[in-house]
Amino acid sequence: MRSTGFKERAMPTAARFARASSRLAALFALLAPALACAADAPAPNKGDTAWMLTSTALVLLMSVPALGLFYGGLVRTKNMLSVLVQVFVGFSLVTVLWCIYGYSLAFTEGNSVIGGFSRLFLRGTFDPVTQNFSLASTFSRNTPLYELVYVAFQGTFAAITCCLILGSVVERMKFSAVLLFLFIWFTCSYCPIAHMVWYWPGPDAYTQTAHAAEVSATGGLIWRWGALDSAGGTVVHINAGVAGLVGAFVLGKRVGFGREPMAPHSLTMTMIGASLLWFGWFGFNAGSALEANGSAALAFMNTYLATACAVLSWTAGEWVAKGKPSMLGAASGAVAGLVAITPAAGNVGIPGAFAIGLGVGLVCLWGVTG
Repeated sequence: MRSTGFKERAMPTAARFARASSRLAALFALLAPALACAADAPAPNKGDTAWMLTSTALVLLMSVPALGLFYGGLVRTKNMLSVLVQVFVGFSLVTVLWCIYGYSLAFTEGNSVIGGFSRLFLRGTFDPVTQNFSLASTFSRNTPLYELVYVAFQGTFAAITCCLILGSVVERMKFSAVLLFLFIWFTCSYCPIAHMVWYWPGPDAYTQTAHAAEVSATGGLIWRWGALDSAGGTVVHINAGVAGLVGAFVLGKRVGFGREPMAPHSLTMTMIGASLLWFGWFGFNAGSALEANGSAALAFMNTYLATACAVLSWTAGEWVAKGKPSMLGAASGAVAGLVAITPAAGNVGIPGAFAIGLGVGLVCLWGVTG
């Protein structure tokens, strides 16, 4: 009798245990995908973050003060402060515009020419309530970067690109006109070109081969054509170069050009500016790898080598053509080498850096002397 009573009591307990177990199993089945996603969600690498923050500071150094010193030393004494303030305030203006709408237009999904408005005022990049940071893609799978770091890095590119144009219009534009021009050009030229060349959905978007074409269709127009622009040959240098050429043509010669001497007032300042540009350019080119990896190492070495080769080839060519080299020629060769290697820094090997550096020094010397 006692045995029968025990079974009667045990059976409901076993049934309840079975039901509870089945419910727990169902709950875990529902939570498993979310838990797996949370466990598998990649976090930014601290080394990559530190490298990109350093690179951002180096690119900022290229404008303030490097570019201002380089341009300021080449103009007459009375215009030096004008050049410095144009670069300083122009850089600040573009930085603010970048954070308001420029980043959104350049690096969010829109159409093949221009991005959208999902990141106006950097909305969504950081939640102060939850302390959550949004992430941006790099060039490797499951290797994200804090989006705010990417915003800052690309913002320094936008700002220095606008400042590069100022060297073509020195002594010929009012300060107010310079600021208005930078606002219009940044909005109508830089942002669309940056989107067309550099915007793509990122490597993690390519989850299925069958959908690759559909995913690629969301990228920028020139990127979809297969353009290889490692660090800004198109977006920065061609873009700013064309604007500077058109600006110089429209504004004409400086007042007094050909009638009074316009020698550079401080080549020492220009040399310091060129040296700081070379230093900062390592962040410009190697930082464009977006990671502290082999691609960054290759871009760093190519930048280092091509610039030195360009200095030597310009100096040697000037020595042969004019009988003696000059400090301005050496500084000009350095800048020529830096510009030439920029789009190829992460795409060519060491022999390519030799060839580009040696070639561009002679070509640019011929271009300015005829």
